[in-house]
Amino acid sequence: MSSSCDALLRALKECILNSDCVQKQGHLPSECIKQHSNELPEQCQLLRMSTFECKRNMLDMRTRFRGNTVGMDAEKLRQQKVATPPAEP
Repeated sequence: MSSSCDALLRALKECILNSDCVQKQGHLPSECIKQHSNELPEQCQLLRMSTFECKRNMLDMRTRFRGNTVGMDAEKLRQQKVATPPAEP
């Protein structure tokens, strides 16, 4: 898979692993995505849709020339989080 969707995939994995579906109910992450998707937090559901859009855009010939903007935005956000130093109290 292209690296343009990697940041979204990592964020989705982290979100699902930290969700109540996995942590408290003891389901596998794959079960949470397939069978309990309505129980996932809104952030995980949005990341799931963004990941789908990113993968779909990889197949769209128009976006192949322009670049995958969905994945690029996620990568920019990740870089901003890493570059921003934590505020001192």
